[in-house]
Amino acid sequence: MAHAADRPSPFDPSAERIARVYAQAILDAADAAGCRAEVIEELGSFVRDVLGNVPGAAAVFASPRVSVEQKEAVINRVTEGRLRPTTVHSLCVLARHDRLGILAEVAAATRAIDDEMAGRRQATFTTAVPLADEDRRRIVAEVADAVGSTLAPSFVVNPDIIGGLVVRIGDTVYDQSIASGLSRLAGNLHRRSIHEIQYGRDRLTSA
Repeated sequence: MAHAADRPSPFDPSAERIARVYAQAILDAADAAGCRAEVIEELGSFVRDVLGNVPGAAAVFASPRVSVEQKEAVINRVTEGRLRPTTVHSLCVLARHDRLGILAEVAAATRAIDDEMAGRRQATFTTAVPLADEDRRRIVAEVADAVGSTLAPSFVVNPDIIGGLVVRIGDTVYDQSIASGLSRLAGNLHRRSIHEIQYGRDRLTSA
């Protein structure tokens, strides 16, 4: 099951459109090499492990002051022996076209296009508190049954949401009425969120 970042990221329609063009080209190259699933996973891992965990990596890749040669050198150094040639080549192509700044969007677009082609509908579950894997599986199963579609789920944590749960499938946002157990789960999430906030306050007070 795919897990998204813990916070929603800013939405940029222009970047998303450009990202889909590059994503489709990457998928075509991956199909020709017979490694579509592997390339999709490796791009996602690169975004999480390098851009998400290496300080300054995202700024270096996005900076016009860093030459293409320097960016490719960094890519080759951090991917040596770890990623498939098709994935490394895709990263270098993005560097040459000055598109590494939207690498996260490109990686997301490759997965989205793959889901669309397989008939999976992308669904974003925003919850007030983090969910255990068992809760995630249960909520995805309930929503999939309610809407009659196979879902490609991602999860976002946003403590500010009202009601504890928001489900977005494509351009449609659903409330808890789409499934019988969803309302109860949302209420439980909302109560858990309030409890955690109160627990944090009590600890600060006692300290």
